[in-house]
Amino acid sequence: MRQKRGHPLETPPPLALYVHMPWCLRKCPYCDFNSHAVRDGMPETAYIDALLSDLDAECQRLAAGPTRALISIFIGGGTPSLFSGAAIRRLLAGVRARCALAAEIEITLEANPGTVDEAHFADYAEAGVNRLSLGVQSLSARALERLGRIHTPEDVSRAVAAAHAAGIGNLNLDLMFGLPGQDLAGAREDLERSIALAPTHISYYELTLEPNTAFYRQPPPLPDPDRADAIQQQGLELLAAAGFERYEISACARPGYRCRHNLNYWQFGDYLGIGAGAHGKLTAPSLRTVERRTKQRHPAAYLAASEPTHSVRTLSEQDLVEEFALNACRLVDGFTTADFERSTGLGANRLEPGLRAAAELALVSRVDSGRQVAIRPTALGLAFLNDLIGGFSA
Repeated sequence: MRQKRGHPLETPPPLALYVHMPWCLRKCPYCDFNSHAVRDGMPETAYIDALLSDLDAECQRLAAGPTRALISIFIGGGTPSLFSGAAIRRLLAGVRARCALAAEIEITLEANPGTVDEAHFADYAEAGVNRLSLGVQSLSARALERLGRIHTPEDVSRAVAAAHAAGIGNLNLDLMFGLPGQDLAGAREDLERSIALAPTHISYYELTLEPNTAFYRQPPPLPDPDRADAIQQQGLELLAAAGFERYEISACARPGYRCRHNLNYWQFGDYLGIGAGAHGKLTAPSLRTVERRTKQRHPAAYLAASEPTHSVRTLSEQDLVEEFALNACRLVDGFTTADFERSTGLGANRLEPGLRAAAELALVSRVDSGRQVAIRPTALGLAFLNDLIGGFSA
């Protein structure tokens, strides 16, 4: 569908690549990601073949437009660290052969602390990985057991030491709060121990009960909303005191270490998605449409498919408004109306109904500089993000 835009997109947005590795040793009871427990071994070679074939098809879609260098690559899962260094090396060599890369590209690999050692990380670093994201979740042995994790607190310490020994200093720790039975003291200890490991980035997010998970079917005893709020506030204060700046609703980073790949999502950039169940967003070569594409979800179906794409959807103007707000409102610094116009090709007036609704509830602040309006979620808006975003729905 050809969209009529009041502000034509002059240049395409930045471009990133997401690679999905769908296997885990064991499915965690809270996880609703597209991940599958390894049964009879992983088809490692076949899967890398399929990923590169998938990327070939994605690159053909880009061929009609200007050359666009990848600003970041994110290898997520699942548990990508189940793949050998040789497999990751072959994957990234294949990406380099097919795509232009930015000079300072960020290449992240997610890892489970229970599946890696120094040799793994050295191999990943040699392949080009320069950022690691460790799925820590907690540094309490009891909490890890209740979460169904395969690693121990000691595994986390060893994984961090191994990453540093391999020369990968850019390190994110994923940490949950609001865990079963967690109190303020336990949450504080978790975070203090995580900060002591000297990461450059901490993703600090609340455990939620997602449909189609074991925890949703049999809910564990989670902290009540007031306690969860107190835990989060305590955590944000600890992180700020330790030199971490909150830049996104659940992400805090030391200066210079914000995750470029995730920022590209929140700033409504483009990204290719390859792998089972991967999603992508691409501004069409005409620069007048934005397309979302998803891949076959189950690994077996993905590997068997002659065409991995499962669905393609061209975003309507209302879709663009809603999706831009869904992403940009997560940023602590917010966005400007110029950002919206540049990213969507729509006039800033399309934001007004949602902004009015949010302003009435004190969920956003607005600063009008004459040329553009800066929109920033308030503390209340970040606390009630779903209400803020919901105001932009038709």
